[in-house]
Order: sequence, then structure tokens, then C-alpha cells
Amino acid sequence: MPDPGAIRPKVAYLSDFSPLDPQAYSGGNARIFNALQAHVGDVTVLDPGWGLAEPLRRAVLAAPEALSIRARWRLHLALAPLIARNVARQLKGARYDVLFGAYSFHSLSRLRLPYPIITAYTSDATPTIYKQSEIGQSFGSWFSPSRMIDPLIERAEARVFRSVDLALWPSDWLNDAARARYGLSPERSLTLPWGANVADPGHGEVNPLIPGGPLEILLVGRDWNAKGGWVTAATVDALRAQGVEANLTVIGCTPPPEISREFLTVYPHLDKSKPEELAQFNAAFRKAHFLMMPSMESYGFAFCEASAYALPSLCLRAGGIPVFDGENGHALPLGSGPQDFAAIIQTYLNAPEKHNALRKSARQVYEDRLNWKAWGQAVAQHLSAAQTRL
Repeated sequence: MPDPGAIRPKVAYLSDFSPLDPQAYSGGNARIFNALQAHVGDVTVLDPGWGLAEPLRRAVLAAPEALSIRARWRLHLALAPLIARNVARQLKGARYDVLFGAYSFHSLSRLRLPYPIITAYTSDATPTIYKQSEIGQSFGSWFSPSRMIDPLIERAEARVFRSVDLALWPSDWLNDAARARYGLSPERSLTLPWGANVADPGHGEVNPLIPGGPLEILLVGRDWNAKGGWVTAATVDALRAQGVEANLTVIGCTPPPEISREFLTVYPHLDKSKPEELAQFNAAFRKAHFLMMPSMESYGFAFCEASAYALPSLCLRAGGIPVFDGENGHALPLGSGPQDFAAIIQTYLNAPEKHNALRKSARQVYEDRLNWKAWGQAVAQHLSAAQTRL
């Protein structure tokens, strides 16, 4: 337990989007900021503007998302010597103990610190590791000429990650890759899992799995294709063909018209800041027997949320998805299809007591690992240890 009388460290928070925007980085930016404020110190958000180049930044942000999302950080990296001066000026304005970077490694590029300060960084991917992984390869390259600057990007990544005192990755997948690619030491490159993008729902009533009863599958995400909607819907069809009364609930997007509406419930958008919509969100998680998202992504807050609700997850074994076989669900090998997922589900339909045990185990995984209190307290410990090494 932290000493209530101790002086709280002063933390400067640096990202290319403000964490005060709850939508930035799927809410992760805000959750990281809140955890630092609750468990580490007094956090000040640094202005993410580009200084003299701010008009260019605003123009990029106003461009169509397909262009903006790719051009923004590359231009930031190219203009880093100019933009970094704006960051240094802000650091000079107050004496901070910690500079904490989140998501945007480019915000730390070419930065000259005005005084000794502990530096830390967290993200669920790096551009090079993501692009070279099975996840990035599955999406392909939107702009082929960008490959010409890939070596420059990787060198910039290496400079930043080798310079920070702590690189805090949410998954072993990313930590192992970062250590190998950038030559990071185990003492400074660590795995600290992130938490759920919802407040702790606590222990509530769940819908028991009953042989011969309805089976409820839940999918959550804004992009039907990216979240594995087609495989999920096909799994429901496969189970129904086997005589299972399987139903699908989708939160966050609208399935295409080809998907039958007969056994489908859709919430195109639920605003968790509104009590009535949060209640619908909670009810959907409590009613479901599995969260199924055979997606290709580097992490996935929805899997943490599922564990918080004692809901087992089914997914593909890709990236750093926080699903641990037999603990909070099952991650199937890449290439697994509807019949493979249906077979896993059938094993629990045949032994409901195992599903109940998996529910309890999933909640325990959340309480032990996949929550922001655990993350924040671990960050505080590692920052304190880094301070002693200075």
C-alpha cells in the first residue's frame, strides 16, 4: 500500500492525442491516464500540438480517416526535431519526475530532456512489429511506396525505445518482439497487461449454460469484418445445424444484410456514459455464454471486459490478445474456422460444469491481471525502482 503521507510524483503525460478525449485509442489513452493519476502521481497532460507546424497537423486531422491515420504519425516523425522543441518547452515550465508516453512513440522522437527525468512508454504495438506480424500481413499495405521508408521508421523506433528507462508492453508477444528487434534489456522492457475499458462490474448473476437450452454468443466491435463477424455468424449457423439453439448478439456495428436476422440481436452503438445504455451493455455480457471475436489485433480491450464479467472468450491466437487457454477462454490456431469454434463450444455444452469453472477462472484472471489497478500499482513499483537506478 502506498504511504498516504508520501509526496506524489509529478508525471507529464505525452501522447499525440489528449487522454481527456475518452474516444482516443479506443478509450485506452484515457484508461492509462486515469490509472497513472490513481496509482502513480499527479499527472499533467502535455499539449500534443506541433508548435509552428500546428496548421499542418490540423490539416492532416481534417483529411479522410484512411489518409489521416497513416499520414499523421509519419509526418510527425519527419517533423520531430521541430515538434520536440514544443514538448521540451512544456517540460521546462515545471519540474516533473516522470515523462510517460503512450501509444505515440513519435512524440518522444528527437526529444532533448531539459533535466534528468524518468521516462516510460506503453503501447500495444509498434509500427514495425505490427507491420511485420501476422496481424499486419493480414491487412496488407495500403500504400506500397511507404515500404521505402520502413528502415528509417525502424531506426527511429530503436532510438526511442533504447532511450526510455521503461518500455511497458501489455503482452508477452510484443515484449518478446521488442526485445529481439530493438535490443532491449529484460530489466527495462517489461510485460504489464492492460485492463478493461469498463469499470469493474463486480460479481453479478450470469446466465448458466444448460444442455438443450439457448446458447448466447456475443461479438463486440465497430468493424464487422475486422472483428471476425463472418466466422462468428458461420459458427452460429454450424451450431444450429447441429441442433443447438444458438443466438448471436452484436454490439458496436450492424452486420451486413446477408446475415440472417432470425437469431440476431444488434446494438449498433451503446454509450456507456448513459445509464440506460450501460444497463443494456451489462445485460448483454451477463446473458452471454461466450464472447467470440476471431479477429486479428494486437491486444483487444473487449477480452479484458469479458473476463471482468466472468465471460469466457473465443478468439484466434494472434498478436498479444489477452486470452489464456483454459483460464479465461480459448485462443485457436490461425486458420481455424466455424467448425473448430463450434467443436470447442460443444465440449462445454456436453459438460456445463466445466463452463461454470471457466467462468470463475475468467473472473479471477481479471482480478489478478487484467485490471487497471494492478497495472497502475505495478507501474508505480517499476518507476520507483527505475528512480533508484539513476
